[in-house]
Amino acid sequence: MDRFTGKIWVLGDDIDTDIIIPTEYLALKTVQDMAPYAFSPLRPELAGQIREGDIIVAGKNFGCGSSREQAPEIIKALGIRCVIAKSFARIFFRNSINNGLLLIENDRIQNDVKEGDEITVAINESIECHGKQHPITSLPQNLVDILNAGGLVKAMQRRSGLV
Repeated sequence: MDRFTGKIWVLGDDIDTDIIIPTEYLALKTVQDMAPYAFSPLRPELAGQIREGDIIVAGKNFGCGSSREQAPEIIKALGIRCVIAKSFARIFFRNSINNGLLLIENDRIQNDVKEGDEITVAINESIECHGKQHPITSLPQNLVDILNAGGLVKAMQRRSGLV
């Protein structure tokens, strides 16, 4: 998970958990059943266009709203490799890490990209786009371990020798 490249999808500010997965779809049985409805209030076609390894670039306050854990689970189920935003709601940040979804705070890249661009992320180092390097803040090693394991439960299983 050290370095990867992906196509980006650009979203704005204040993308709340009701946009990520509307309440009416939470009654579906699995996260995979819910995934086709991701972002439907904002862009109904988006979930069907996202491909494995894609990256979301968004504005400020991504993941605000309720604490529903399904929001980061659905983003991950769509195949999104990471979300880069100016800022994240705190509970969404923690839920994402716990579910193995990488989030990166960066308040500059949004000005240099457009939807469909490809960017390269070097974990705990930088984001590269159009030949320009954007430094990123390093995550603490314990969070990197959780992400590399695929989430908190898997990390604890690995630590306990259960996997």
